[in-house]
This record gives sequence, structure tokens and C-alpha cells, in this order.
Amino acid sequence: MTKADIVNEISKSTGIEKVTVQKTVEAFMETVKDSMIKEKNVYLRGFGSFIIKKRAKKTARNISKNTTIVIPEHFVPAFKPAKSFVSKVKSNVKK
Repeated sequence: MTKADIVNEISKSTGIEKVTVQKTVEAFMETVKDSMIKEKNVYLRGFGSFIIKKRAKKTARNISKNTTIVIPEHFVPAFKPAKSFVSKVKSNVKK
């Protein structure tokens, strides 16, 4: 599902114009991104959390050049779904 599909679904279910829904979805995403850039996690009860994860410093190998490189510790954005969300997905997804 793409952002356009999400906008269409919300527009159909609420009766709000697509342009307004598009602006709202864009504003939501910008707010989440800005919060995470400021090192603030975003918690959406019943849906999940957008969190900042710390990756430890590690040693890696460049196989093509046969060299070792050090990857410094860094932070990455991540999404952790709520338990209720995970259980609904598990019960509905067909194998």
C-alpha cells in the first residue's frame, strides 16, 4: 500500500477531500520525522512506537578488498508495533 492508497482509503471512509487528507498525512509524517530528528520517540497507543535505536560500534569486513573496517556507533529510526497490533496481524495473515 502506498501513500496515495492510504489517502484514497481515508478519503473514502471519512468523506473528506483527498487534498485535505493528503496535507494531513504529510503533516503527520513530517511531525514524526521532526520528533525523531530531535531524539524524541513517538508513541501511538494501540498502533506502535517510532523509536530511535542505538547501534553499537562494530568491526566489519570488506570482502572484495579483503580489509577490515570499523563502523562507529550510530542511531537508526525503527518501528515497534503494539502487542495488540501484532496479535491481529498474526491471526489474520494466511500462510
